[in-house]
Amino acid sequence: MPSEVALLESRTLRADHLGRVDVLEKVKALQLLPDGLHVTTEGVAQYFAVHKQAVHSVVKRHREELTANGMTLFSGDDLRLDDVAKTATSSDHARGSYPQGRSHLRVFTRRTVLNIAMLLRDSEVARCVRTYLLDTEETTRTVIANDPRHDGLELRVTRLESSMAQIGPALQELGPVLGRMSARLDSLDHRMAAMDHRMEAMDRRLDAVDRRVASVDRRLDATNRVVGAMSVRLMDLTEDVADIQRRLPRPPHPRRKRRKQ
Repeated sequence: MPSEVALLESRTLRADHLGRVDVLEKVKALQLLPDGLHVTTEGVAQYFAVHKQAVHSVVKRHREELTANGMTLFSGDDLRLDDVAKTATSSDHARGSYPQGRSHLRVFTRRTVLNIAMLLRDSEVARCVRTYLLDTEETTRTVIANDPRHDGLELRVTRLESSMAQIGPALQELGPVLGRMSARLDSLDHRMAAMDHRMEAMDRRLDAVDRRVASVDRRLDATNRVVGAMSVRLMDLTEDVADIQRRLPRPPHPRRKRRKQ
């Protein structure tokens, strides 16, 4: 059986035990967020009865390993849009705290909390989790070894447990991913709806412009008809004046007076 020190030092040994998340609840109740899947940094510190700085130190030293096992950091727009982040924020409000100044939020899955239990040295709760984990493993192996019915199945059962340990956390971690995708799709739907409203408003404005242009065209046609009628009338008046002039008698030419001689 691997020792507790070996568990603290070997990432490979820790990976072999990450499927036993049930050990956490057997040692101490874990305060989860309302989604039932995640824990905040404050919740992890409360579970292990340590200051938050101890959790930050473990995260700093083993960031890559913890991220691979379910630790997630939210910042920027994710704090406002992601369902897990919004759940954590609402939970903070319920406890009476005010997270408005928070620039980022780190959450952990059960798998990540168990990972921290195998890394956190100065915590009696973490030590109990490691001890329970190793004792349970040794008891299980002893029972299997003494039972002849399991002689040919041990290897297959081990492989099956390893596969299930990987599938379970993967399914748990898939939920937040789907939640983020759903939130982004909802945001895209809102943007498309706003664009549709703008296009409808643009269509209404174009229809109004078309109606105004048609009205101007009608007025121009009426003006052209009036101008045409006036031209015809002027031509008629010109002919009438010419006819009158032809009919009038010509005035007599005045005779010149002869000069007196």
